[in-house]
This record gives sequence, structure tokens and C-alpha cells, in this order.
Amino acid sequence: MESTISAANFWTLFLKMVQYNMKVIFGNRFIWFVLAAIAFYFFIAITSIYDNNPIDDGFIFDLQIMPGILLIFYPMTFGIQNDVDAGILEILFGIPDYRYKVWLVRLVLVFVLVFLMMIGLTLMSYFLLAPIPVLELSFHVMFPIYFLGSLAFMFSTIIKNGNGTAVVMVIIGVGLLIISGILERTMWNIFLNPFDIPRRLNEMIWQEIAMKNRIFLAVGTLLFVLYGLFNLQKREKFI
Repeated sequence: MESTISAANFWTLFLKMVQYNMKVIFGNRFIWFVLAAIAFYFFIAITSIYDNNPIDDGFIFDLQIMPGILLIFYPMTFGIQNDVDAGILEILFGIPDYRYKVWLVRLVLVFVLVFLMMIGLTLMSYFLLAPIPVLELSFHVMFPIYFLGSLAFMFSTIIKNGNGTAVVMVIIGVGLLIISGILERTMWNIFLNPFDIPRRLNEMIWQEIAMKNRIFLAVGTLLFVLYGLFNLQKREKFI
């Protein structure tokens, strides 16, 4: 009986913690990023259909990267700023192992929520545009999204200001888009599209390049998160 009550209390506390952290992370402005992501998605999709562009897996992959970046941009860029605005940063730093008990949980919540929202967009593409492998495409499109989101989180712990982090990430994003053309067929291309096989390139070679690219993005994401969490231990730089 006691174990049942304890489990119920734990679940209640867990749900309250998730709800509270979602409010702090996403804030009141997150809805505008959601609306912007959906609007961007439909604008590009409708424009492409009107121009009779081929609608296939490769096109839909590229179509969904920008909405995904918009969805993860706000919580990762303004997360620290939201803590400051809410007046709870001092309280959070008083919790032992702050990086594991608070922000690690928040990062998991953000990653899971954005992934679920991207699955929703992929399902929309499946029904409105073309039959595509929903889970596979959603899985692959999350690599550049998580990479850039984790990079934004790392810079937010260095700059400690949401607007400043946003400016830096926009500059970096523009730079990555410019060099993506140069790195188009290499594993270092952040926006590499595994569903768009270049002409005159063996499919097996392309799959190997795509796999190495996913490893590169996954390792980069992990390093950015760890470095950001390490920065959050430096209490004197935030208070």
C-alpha cells in the first residue's frame, strides 16, 4: 500500500516538475516560434507545389529542417535568460548537482517535445505531400536540429543573455548555410540530406558518408551539452 502511495506521489511530483519547467523554458513567446515554424512549412510547401518541384523524401527532409530549428531555437537560446527573468536562478544554484537535477532534465524535455512535434510535421507531410518513411525521416532530421540547438545552449551559458545568444546563433547559422555548398558531399556538412543522393555517386558510398555525418553531429551535440552543463557549475559567473 505504501509503495503504491509513494509511486503516486512520485508521479504527481514528476508531472508538476515537468509542467513547471515547461513554463520556465518555453515562456509566453514560444507559441510565436511554433506559429512561425508552421507558417514557414506551409509557405515553402505551397510554393514548391505551385512551381511543380518534385516532392520526394529529399525535398521533405530539407523542408522540415528550418521549422525544427525554429522550434528548438527559443528554449535553447533563452532558457538561461528565462531563469533570470523568473528570479529563480539563485534558487537553482542552491540545488546540489545543479546541472544534473535541473538543466539536464530540461534539455531532455526540450529534445523529446521537439522530436514529437517534428513527427507531427512529418505525418502532415505524409498525408498532404507524399508517402514518406515517417519515423526514419523524423529520426534523421533531428540530427542537425539537435546539433544547432545544443550549440545554442552552450553559447547561452557563455553569453548569459538571450538576445546576445540569438545574434550569435543567427550569424553562425548564416555562415553554416554559406559553407554547406562547399561541404555538400562531405560528412562535415551540418545540413547533409541523406535522402538526396548526388548524381554519379555510388549509393553505398553516400550511405557511409551519411552515417559518418550522423556520428559527427551526435558527438558534437553531446560535447556542446556537456560543455554547457560544465559552465553552469560556475555560479559566480551567473549571480
